[in-house]
Amino acid sequence: MFKQLLTPVSDSLVLSFLVAAIPIAIVLVLLGILRRPAWQACAAGLVAGVLIAVGIWQMPSGLALRAVANGTVFALWPIMWIVVNALLLYNVAVASGRFESFRRWLIDHLPNDRRVVLVVVGFCFGALLEGIAGFGTPIAITSALLILVGFAPLEALTFTLIFNTAPVAFGALGVPITVLGAVTHLSDVTLGAMVGRQLPFIALILPFYVMLIYGGRRSVAQLWPVLLVAGGAFAFVQYLTSNHIDYKLTDVLASMGSLIVTLLFLQVWKPAVDPAYAISSAAIAKAPPVGSTWGGWLPWIVVSVVVILWTTLKVFLIGDTKIPWPGLDKAISITLYNDAPYAAVWDFQPLATGTAILLSTIITALIVRLPFGTFVEQIGITWRQSRIAILTVVLILSLAFIMNYSGMAYTLGKAVASVGVIFPLLSAFLGWIAVFLSGSDTSGNALFGNLQVVAANQLGLNPVLIAATNSSGGVMGKMISPQNISTGVAVTNLKGQEGLVFARTFKHSIFLTLLLGVLVVAQQYLFPWMIPS
Repeated sequence: MFKQLLTPVSDSLVLSFLVAAIPIAIVLVLLGILRRPAWQACAAGLVAGVLIAVGIWQMPSGLALRAVANGTVFALWPIMWIVVNALLLYNVAVASGRFESFRRWLIDHLPNDRRVVLVVVGFCFGALLEGIAGFGTPIAITSALLILVGFAPLEALTFTLIFNTAPVAFGALGVPITVLGAVTHLSDVTLGAMVGRQLPFIALILPFYVMLIYGGRRSVAQLWPVLLVAGGAFAFVQYLTSNHIDYKLTDVLASMGSLIVTLLFLQVWKPAVDPAYAISSAAIAKAPPVGSTWGGWLPWIVVSVVVILWTTLKVFLIGDTKIPWPGLDKAISITLYNDAPYAAVWDFQPLATGTAILLSTIITALIVRLPFGTFVEQIGITWRQSRIAILTVVLILSLAFIMNYSGMAYTLGKAVASVGVIFPLLSAFLGWIAVFLSGSDTSGNALFGNLQVVAANQLGLNPVLIAATNSSGGVMGKMISPQNISTGVAVTNLKGQEGLVFARTFKHSIFLTLLLGVLVVAQQYLFPWMIPS
């Protein structure tokens, strides 16, 4: 059995931390400074990760290759299975005219102001898609919609990435919290309640924050009522659901609540007309949709109903098969966790969420009577859109897995956990690193969730608070994750320019993570009554 090393570089935690961070630094530099395509940055990071794991962390090369293979398979199923089918649903909506109907519905029923559309689509509607599917699909769909109403592609993608933070911890019907409870052996209900006492603060300010970036203080002053309604409604329902109803329904109820309340509010209040932010005449003059504009809601209603029923009835468990990875499962001991054997089990669910989205796509195609030939054509379009994203996700997940199984990730975690009383501030950044690598709050919780609890117990901090912070902090890393960015550019003309998108979102990711860290410090030391027992 391979025993993970924590300080292989001169027996120094600091030096080992710096070396373990090299693969991450390579990805960050290639993306953010050299502006290379995401797949190239991730490929370089993976090569560096394998060389360091084998050459310095002394991981046997056979185990290293198996870890990479495990990451590859996990990237393809379930993650990209969800993303590809969500993109197929989007393409079916486009081909059937329903996406155009939805765009026209927005133009007909919202004020002629791109800033309002940004809030309704990017924040409210994007949160609904995150609650149902997650894994980058809200980025692709909402950014495409914003482009159709006149936003520049880079603007649309940047804003939707920033908005895709507050709902992520409860995405895919609460799976990240469920996984966090499983790996930490803490109550998932209590953890969900704690996250529901952190992220509502972010949700409340997020519409104001994005509007400040987009339109400056003048736009915030003009639109503050609708910003307060959208953010406030989401924050209130997010807290209420996570603490008093069922955390698994948090995103769905919060996004629906925010969407409905905001749309109703816009029937009685409208911002002053500002020609600078009027929807372009070209966008308004596009070809009229097929049938009623209300038909534009059809694909999203179908997928919402199917996925919620699918999850509630646990259809995804039918045929569920747990496959131990040959030669990797329990072949490694985790030094940081008292030499606990490291499991490597691929949970293959043929009826996973991606399959539910595929069924929703087929149902939508049948309802709108899309010709079979056109449906097949959309499959080809989806493949061409997603193939680079698939490669990128395979590479970044392989890097995440090699860092996990070699012990490099645990060296990073142990070093951050050794800072003492300021650990609550840095705890959010541990989750940030995990989600940057994996692109998933679920995977980030699986990686560092228990490490956060171990550190909290050693430092006399509240383990529920610190574990929940791993999930809350992780959502801030989602906007710079190569997985999310590559999925977002799949439906825009920004393919190959992921580095440009990364550079636009990086500073916001750092700032919001730091803001959350300050809140966590306050909850630990000043307002411990906010922590559920």
